[in-house]
Amino acid sequence: MSKADESTSENARETAVYTHGHHESVLRSHTWRTAANSAAYLLGSLKPHMRILDVGCGPGTITADLAALVPDGRVTGVDRAPEILEQARATAAGRGLTNVDFAVADVHALDFPDDTFCVVHAHQVLQHVGDPVGALREMRRVTKPGGFVAVRDSDYAAMTWFPASQGMDAWLDLYRRVARANGGEPDAGRRLKSWALRAGLTDVVATSSTWTFSTPDERAWWSGLWADRTLASAYAERATEGGHASAEQLRAVSEAWREWGRREEGWFSVLHGEILCRKDA
Repeated sequence: MSKADESTSENARETAVYTHGHHESVLRSHTWRTAANSAAYLLGSLKPHMRILDVGCGPGTITADLAALVPDGRVTGVDRAPEILEQARATAAGRGLTNVDFAVADVHALDFPDDTFCVVHAHQVLQHVGDPVGALREMRRVTKPGGFVAVRDSDYAAMTWFPASQGMDAWLDLYRRVARANGGEPDAGRRLKSWALRAGLTDVVATSSTWTFSTPDERAWWSGLWADRTLASAYAERATEGGHASAEQLRAVSEAWREWGRREEGWFSVLHGEILCRKDA
């Protein structure tokens, strides 16, 4: 890496901000995630002996699932937020898992030797980092030859819902502006293949999958966590402090989410891009 590239990467690490934070309304979503509903594209490539790195592991629900799927291997979960790792450790301990550990780490500068892991996985991470191509290069570096880099990210501009709602339109516009002001790219899903190729990964399989929320319970859960997140999370603070929205506008967006959730015909789909990249042997 050139000095200029090093400077760019270092600046990205300093300026990118995690938009959501770890408010309860955020963790309500994160702790719902499983390997089955969030990493299905990867599961067919796992072997019992594999060593896996789970980047941006958050509260550790996917990490724990992966550990259960590689009983003869080991999973390391890493996150930039030390406080969330305590919850991740509790998740793993509660399941009786002994082949998992956790550490603080930055995906732009992973503290592991080259060619360490059979799989390096990241779910909903690259949309929040300042240098996604650099992050993928670093993920590739610590992957063993013949191993996999596996990444899944949502694509906000491709999210869609029914019925139409001006308040929900306002939410999407606001979220994308706040995320980009924080140094991220909310429409990451469509860019993953491009970023992987720029990072030097050549054997790239690009797919997509969705989460869909339509039943009464699903609508209540999804609308409720976004209604609360809009008013009480770090995202809400960044929206107001950055001059992107007033408190009154946030309240209107929150109510639009609740109104959508009450609609019997309500339907919401979250599109995700996925890449499964085999590192050259």
